[in-house]
Amino acid sequence: MMYPAGPGSGDSPEGFPEQPRLQPQIGNCTAQTLDAFFTCRKNVLWAKSSSPQVEGSFAMAPRGPDQEEREGLLQQWREEGSSQVLSTVNEGPLVDKGLAQSSLALLMDNSGEQAAASEDKWSSRQLSDLRAAENLEEPFARELGEEPLPEVEGPTWAAVPMQTDPQYADCAVLPMGGLAAEQWEEDPAVVAWSIAPKPMPQEEALIWPFEGLEQLQPPQMEIPYHEILWREWEDFSAQSDAQGLEAGDGPQFQFTLMSYNILAQDLMQQSSELYLHCHPDILNWNYRFANLMQEFQHWDPDILCLQEVQEDHYWEQLEPSLRMMGFTCFYKRRTGCKTDGCAVCYKPTRFRLLCASPVEYFRPGLELLNRDNVGLVLLLQPLVPEGLGQVSVAPLCVANTHVLYNPRRGDVKLAQMAVLLAEVDKVARLSDGSHCPIILCGDLNSVPESPLYNFIRDGELQYHGMPAWKVSGQEDFSHQLYQRKLQAPLWPSSLGITDCCQYVTSCRPKRAERRKYGRDFLLRFRFCSIACQRPVGLVLMEGVTDTKPERPAGWAEAVLEEDAREPEPAFPRTVGTIQHCLHLTSVYTHFLPQHGRPEVTTMPLGLGTTVDYIFFSAESSEDENRTDRRLYQDGTLKLLGRLSLLSEEILWAANGLPNPFCSSDHLCLLASFGMKVTAP
Repeated sequence: MMYPAGPGSGDSPEGFPEQPRLQPQIGNCTAQTLDAFFTCRKNVLWAKSSSPQVEGSFAMAPRGPDQEEREGLLQQWREEGSSQVLSTVNEGPLVDKGLAQSSLALLMDNSGEQAAASEDKWSSRQLSDLRAAENLEEPFARELGEEPLPEVEGPTWAAVPMQTDPQYADCAVLPMGGLAAEQWEEDPAVVAWSIAPKPMPQEEALIWPFEGLEQLQPPQMEIPYHEILWREWEDFSAQSDAQGLEAGDGPQFQFTLMSYNILAQDLMQQSSELYLHCHPDILNWNYRFANLMQEFQHWDPDILCLQEVQEDHYWEQLEPSLRMMGFTCFYKRRTGCKTDGCAVCYKPTRFRLLCASPVEYFRPGLELLNRDNVGLVLLLQPLVPEGLGQVSVAPLCVANTHVLYNPRRGDVKLAQMAVLLAEVDKVARLSDGSHCPIILCGDLNSVPESPLYNFIRDGELQYHGMPAWKVSGQEDFSHQLYQRKLQAPLWPSSLGITDCCQYVTSCRPKRAERRKYGRDFLLRFRFCSIACQRPVGLVLMEGVTDTKPERPAGWAEAVLEEDAREPEPAFPRTVGTIQHCLHLTSVYTHFLPQHGRPEVTTMPLGLGTTVDYIFFSAESSEDENRTDRRLYQDGTLKLLGRLSLLSEEILWAANGLPNPFCSSDHLCLLASFGMKVTAP
């Protein structure tokens, strides 16, 4: 059985709450021994009694013996040793007398009758405990065979009133939660005492008084992932009406577009070393697919551009699910043996398809374009509400691509981008030679302010002599002795693309008038040089193939060849410079001013960077003193809002990418646009 230390010991069971002091401090050894004696008697009474459980959330409180047994015990104690004990008490201060009287009252307290009397009788061992009080010079601990407890100044013990039942008004019962730190066994008296607190200012923090014992701190609340990865919507315009038309300078057709690299499952398994920080369960495709679909439903874009879309997952799950959400989808798988590709999905209630043009960057026999990356270009016609009358909106060209990753092959990246821009130029070109609004998005595997990024935004790049690794800016290979450098021309003329990123056929001048072929002109082919030559292997037949046509006397021998030959247009190649005339700018600024950190769209190997973009038709502003967040001039296509990106530190707090909340190693990009509605 365990006993509580005497007053002034300064030790307390760990985890006990501090209670207000209910009696004055006892300052001498006599009072200590007397108090320990009554505590021992109380323990004996409790140990011999039955112990039914007290109702509620508190610990068990034992019941005392019946009234006759308690009175007999008290009478026996009075006859044998009360005279000596009380005489000693009388020598102490009045405080000690009060303690003795309160202890006697504790033994006499019987607030309720017990249902059954105890059958056990007091043994000689128990009576010897009573006689031990006569010798006040021997500490109570000697009965236990332990060393005497030295008197140490410290917190005093104070009785704690019990709050649960009036039967036990002099004994406190602590909640079971208070014993979480250490289980104190079998002795009910232990739970009847607590350290009396010392007064301290409210502003001072509580000091843990027990050396060698670790203080239990409350468990840290786990912050939900959706709170860590919270992304705000940045609105650049006024509120739109119910029909999706924006009020301002004029009516506008409003729509949203999302670009998202959703991480193909095959590519993730091939590069499993990049995802060792992730729990295997969150990398399961079924878990990721459910998260991705929930993200699509939450943001509900009108146009959805996806990269790294695995082909079997697209046809079996993504396309049927997106079709049920109201999307019409187009998919282009990568060439070769690759199993993923790009997809562009749109809502037919908002747009009508004019044409779809898949783009393959692979060109047989051309070393510069021997990779399997692809792109997809769609021309969409916005559908305005019928109630607006005779109004029209210009077509919208949407391009989606995933450029080569290899950071050493910037020459391949530039060539692939030139092919895509040439296709966009062809699809978006209007009859008057201008271009309709364009949105180009995807994973370009290039960082902001890199030469490739500046080429798309500024429309020009001088590449001659530039190291190939520098084009994308993903990694720094300047320390290597051998570095591949770009040479002019970057691609051969056989590719059919000019240095202005346009197809050669699109640049040929149209003939002023159509050539007319009459009968006399066609008869002239009877006497051309080819017609007058006998074909090799022609079977000689008399009257049929044995004759040779004779040329008329007035006909020139090469006149027909000169008329039939069409001059090839000459396109001078610029020396080490490529250009385009699409006037594109980025939706994002790639910097978070409120955090003072760059924006991040992915975290390969734990390093945050931006490689995903949404470019749209708008001329860059040359005014550096603009106070707003837009660095472009409004055109036919106006940016109305965007979904903010996150910093590297925030993604680290969520254990990087992917995580249980974001099921891709990229963040989605979302923007809202408005197009001018014009009257015919």
